Amino acid sequence: MLGKYIAESGDTVRGAAKKYGMAKSTVHKTVTERLARTDAALAERVREVLERNLAERHLRGGEATRRKYGKRGVPPS
Repeated sequence: MLGKYIAESGDTVRGAAKKYGMAKSTVHKTVTERLARTDAALAERVREVLERNLAERHLRGGEATRRKYGKRGVPPS
């Protein structure tokens, strides 16, 4: 169920954990270790989504900072 959701939606581990009311570590272990034993093809699709999310993580963080502080950037300390 988790693997299918992540593969189809492209959601992050954190997003899937929130949706299903689970811990992030449980979701990650389920889709990386347990899923590989039961459905290798789905596990490969999920791995690709997780790798893409990891590669894009810095972009999402930068966007969150821009939303928090506005276009002018971080205020002086």
